[in-house]
Amino acid sequence: MDIRARKRILRKEFLSRRAVVPICEQDFVSHELIRKFLATRLYSDSEIIMAYASTPDELQMSELFDAIFADGKILAIPFIIGKGEMSAVEVPSFDALEIGAFNIPTVKESSRKFIEPAQIDCVIVPGAAFDIHGGRLGLGGGYYDRFLPRAVNAKKVALAYDFQVVESLPTELHDAKVDAVLTPKKFFDNLRTDI
Repeated sequence: MDIRARKRILRKEFLSRRAVVPICEQDFVSHELIRKFLATRLYSDSEIIMAYASTPDELQMSELFDAIFADGKILAIPFIIGKGEMSAVEVPSFDALEIGAFNIPTVKESSRKFIEPAQIDCVIVPGAAFDIHGGRLGLGGGYYDRFLPRAVNAKKVALAYDFQVVESLPTELHDAKVDAVLTPKKFFDNLRTDI
């Protein structure tokens, strides 16, 4: 079986597991992971943080958005500009959001201000699964694989359920890695720094 077929099978398996997590568990894990992330130096040292606008079966980021606004930091979220291509757009407040493509919240056109990827200090990266070496199994669109190499100054961090982290994943050269993975039970820091 070739690597892309293996990735498709694994992606389906992990996304199926994530889809059946009860809402109460999803809410609890989201809260705990964001609480832990907010306590890191990585968060306190970052001025511009990019996070994803959650779909219903993903870990929920609204509590992180609240903290970023409250702490006077700058929040960015992905903005789809074409097939497999995205930019970062600043979110000035929750009021600036509306439902966009793929039923994902986006910033209203009247409030859009784009941020250069190299200005971002930290990116919260979604995915179907991660491995302990920073390997990431994305959602299949290639958006982050194309975007993350442009965010040259950003630390790339995944917040994940414990079952989403494995010893090793099949990866290709173009697959962007993450620097750290935070789960309810563990913190895998591939930078080996005091994050």
